[in-house]
Amino acid sequence: MNEIRSNLDGQAHWRSALMDNYGTPGLTLVRGEGARVWDADGREYVDLLGGIAVNALGHAHPEVVRAVTEQIATMGHISNLYINPVAVEFAEALLDVAGLAGHGDGEAKGRVLFVNSGAEANEAALKITRRTGRTKVIACEGAFHGRTMGALALTGQPSKREPFEPLVPGVVHVPFGDVDALSSVVDSDTAAVVLEPILGEAGVIPAPDGYLQAAREITRRAGAMLVLDEVQTGFARTGVWFAFQRAGIMPDVITLAKGLGGGLPLGAVIGVGEAGDLLKPGQHGTTFGGNPVCCAAGLAVLRAIARDNLNDHVAALGKDISNGVEELRHPLVSGVRGAGLLIGITLREAVAPAVAKAVERAGYLVNPVAPDAIRLAPPLILTHEQAEGFLDALPAALDSAKKGE
Repeated sequence: MNEIRSNLDGQAHWRSALMDNYGTPGLTLVRGEGARVWDADGREYVDLLGGIAVNALGHAHPEVVRAVTEQIATMGHISNLYINPVAVEFAEALLDVAGLAGHGDGEAKGRVLFVNSGAEANEAALKITRRTGRTKVIACEGAFHGRTMGALALTGQPSKREPFEPLVPGVVHVPFGDVDALSSVVDSDTAAVVLEPILGEAGVIPAPDGYLQAAREITRRAGAMLVLDEVQTGFARTGVWFAFQRAGIMPDVITLAKGLGGGLPLGAVIGVGEAGDLLKPGQHGTTFGGNPVCCAAGLAVLRAIARDNLNDHVAALGKDISNGVEELRHPLVSGVRGAGLLIGITLREAVAPAVAKAVERAGYLVNPVAPDAIRLAPPLILTHEQAEGFLDALPAALDSAKKGE
């Protein structure tokens, strides 16, 4: 095996061995600790993207390392032909923090299906909606629900959909945040409305106040499901366990992934009430879903979030970062949006890639999620000092981008 010795060496190996669907990344990251990472040239960075909102406890967190090590040394995989106690324990813990635990009273308020990714979670949710006997599904323009064929049909971004059409039929897209537009298309043929509480891939655009509550009422009146895609917003990312709790509603289906496994591939679907009973034996499955090692990591993350009050930390630090960016009053910055540690910095010019590159040179990794928006989704354990360092470095990076450097 050839050893990668530098960033340039890593790029050469990448180009020769991997498909070109991602292009060729500029950095080869070889090590991480907490919210810091190091590249193949030995440079250190503060990771403000966290594997796209995945590394909830950062890199090499001792509790995740210990949980994964102990589990892989005990039992790595058994499939879903047998009961996996770790998956059962994690499912019960998820239902508890979602406010859906039955507490052994025999009445299931919610049920969990483990999968491997956010796209798979949304695929499973789409199949659940078909079990209602209806086939019309409403999603939003600008939304992102994944790249598999069913999830892609829900995704409201034509540039991602068009190369692979025809997709799953029956999906209608409406403008995000427009209550009247949503109400006008939801009818007795509608199986479900699928929404992101915050449009992550469109530039971190939160739902307007009252929109999720209106969607809940519109779907309830029509006898349709409300499916909330919390792949990016769930699991303490916005300063609460789930964004639907902030809105004060309960959806019928919740999809999760990203931070759920603390860096390991893990997704989940939570069916609330009757929605949790629609899939019958043989109607859906996954070989790796609920893998004991991934669930052990997820349990370690959940327990750390609860023990260390990370929801409160995320809410407070997110406000500090947002306020800090606004207080810079930089002419290139038009605003800050998002919730908790899912933050979008909007720009007056389409120079987000240049800003990201300039910030990288200063030792911080961010994501130019749109031509005029920078996304921050750092580990939930990011420190105030690390956030302040980013705020100190940002003005010079913005100046550099504006000058075209």
